[in-house]
Amino acid sequence: MVKLVKEAGVKLQVGHVERFNPAFMALQGVTINPMFIEVHRLAQFNPRGTEVSVILDLMIHDIDIILSLINSDVKNISANGVAVMTDTPDIANVRIEFDNGCVANLTSSRISMKKMRKMRLFQRDAYIGIDFLEKKTEIIKMKTPEDSTNFTFDIETPGGKKTLAIANPVIKEVNAIKAELEQFIHSITNNTPTAVSEFDGLRAMDIAHQILQKIQRSNHTI
Repeated sequence: MVKLVKEAGVKLQVGHVERFNPAFMALQGVTINPMFIEVHRLAQFNPRGTEVSVILDLMIHDIDIILSLINSDVKNISANGVAVMTDTPDIANVRIEFDNGCVANLTSSRISMKKMRKMRLFQRDAYIGIDFLEKKTEIIKMKTPEDSTNFTFDIETPGGKKTLAIANPVIKEVNAIKAELEQFIHSITNNTPTAVSEFDGLRAMDIAHQILQKIQRSNHTI
């Protein structure tokens, strides 16, 4: 598809709708440079989508988000998965290590008792929590002069007392699918890059298939 897009000279936008989730979009303008990422995307069993693994069904969205945040190449991937209800992995845990030192730990399941779609980002002097399901975002970081209007509290550390500031960015009422389509139209009419390009989609799929290969090799050694 990447080749065809180039040959035809057309716009292509990959349907990673979580990029337009209002909880994620609320972080626009926030400096994000995580060194550790923890993700849980859990869903109750639904026969829809079971023709593919949980990696391509659910985890692919988090892979795309993480790759959009980390400006670094993937160094190593470790993965484990189990097929419980279907013939492909229904639950999986993946560790992605990047060249810049960042580590992402992802867990996806489609056989859970409850739903969860959370991402936690840890970076120097800050923690960022994103709840894609409940549409909530939280930032906890070291207090700076511009944080005077945020809720703050003091903690004692080995290096002395430090002040933390808690912020909850405003979450706009956004229809993610509508916003995704509007962005695509804007890219076409204004000849600007799409929000999720064919190269973004290819990179996410490449990582997803590397994960599947890791799981297959792991299961064959058992």
